[in-house]
Amino acid sequence: NGVKAVEVKELLYQAIAYLGLSRVYAFFAPTNTIFTNQGISLPLASQKNTKNQTRLEAGEEAQIAIFGEQMKGFATKGEPDVRHINKWLVDNCFGDYYTRNGLDYNQREMITFCFLAAQGGCEAQLISHASANIRIGNDKDFLIQVISQCLPFIGYPRSLNALHCVKEAIE
Repeated sequence: NGVKAVEVKELLYQAIAYLGLSRVYAFFAPTNTIFTNQGISLPLASQKNTKNQTRLEAGEEAQIAIFGEQMKGFATKGEPDVRHINKWLVDNCFGDYYTRNGLDYNQREMITFCFLAAQGGCEAQLISHASANIRIGNDKDFLIQVISQCLPFIGYPRSLNALHCVKEAIE
């Protein structure tokens, strides 16, 4: 359907941050088998752009580009006993994944929106990522189309929740 191998792999890597490695790991071997059967040479070229020393700064830059200036210093915010999770979000989720080549921010945010909507129970994050999608150009109409495409796979309750979250993000 015109989706490039690198985009498929990046979708899987993006999924790790939002669905967890244990839920995504099983998709890597079948994906590689399909690629091999289609004559795609493995391993694919690395799309990584950061090193351990640069991922925190790069992650913060990505967060600011997507969510706005209020994300500056997010890695050091929060109660001391849970602040490390904010740091991991910045350096791992955004520094390791969002900074990779293969997908742009609009694609990554659309995919993230789908992951969150499909899980259910992530409405706070879904509102935040709906806002981010809208902020970077994936407007309300686009998100409604995305939800419409996801509906057969995630069902009406989660689709209706996603629609409500888009409405909340706009308000």
